[in-house]
Amino acid sequence: MQILGVAAASSALALSAAGSALACNISEFSAEAKCDGTQGVITVTDKDGSGTPATITVFLENNGADVQKVGEQEVTGSREGVTVTFNEDWKPNAEYRVHVTAGKNKNRPIVDKDITPNLTTPSEGCSKGEPTPSQSESSTPPADETPSATPSASESSSAPAGTSSNAPSPAAGDSNLAETGANSNTGLIAGVAGALVVVGGGAVFFGMRRRGASTKG
Repeated sequence: MQILGVAAASSALALSAAGSALACNISEFSAEAKCDGTQGVITVTDKDGSGTPATITVFLENNGADVQKVGEQEVTGSREGVTVTFNEDWKPNAEYRVHVTAGKNKNRPIVDKDITPNLTTPSEGCSKGEPTPSQSESSTPPADETPSATPSASESSSAPAGTSSNAPSPAAGDSNLAETGANSNTGLIAGVAGALVVVGGGAVFFGMRRRGASTKG
């Protein structure tokens, strides 16, 4: 009888341990704030091996009070883990309360607790990898605003048609001096003047001779 009693006690302890291992527990639930691209999400994973149905409710917190109910979802966990996702564009360093209610009897649930501690989001938002407006803008000007080509060396060095040269123009007196060269009438004038001198001298000579002849008579 003692042997049977010991065996029965051992079996009861084993069944109790197995039942405890299979019972749903708040420690089997975990929450995380993640990014799905540039959109924030909150995920809750249920690793309850007993497969007890549970209800997950997420609240946005502020100074220890519920500010907004983000959402509520049903989940049936497994040892490998089953994850539900709440689309929530969370802000950096925000706080969320995740409440778990598990068990078919809602009046006496197996679990009716919050995941502790409360979920705190990362210090950087999901849009940190997006380029800024200054980075997204292209530095290449549009086709209609392409700078004009630089003038070639021949175009920049040649003077425009119809403009005067940079060489200084000759003075007015230089042109008059040039006109008094070999093609002028200076020689002709000198010859006429010489002839007039000779004629004048001859006239004086003959006049003196006639005045002398008149005196003698």
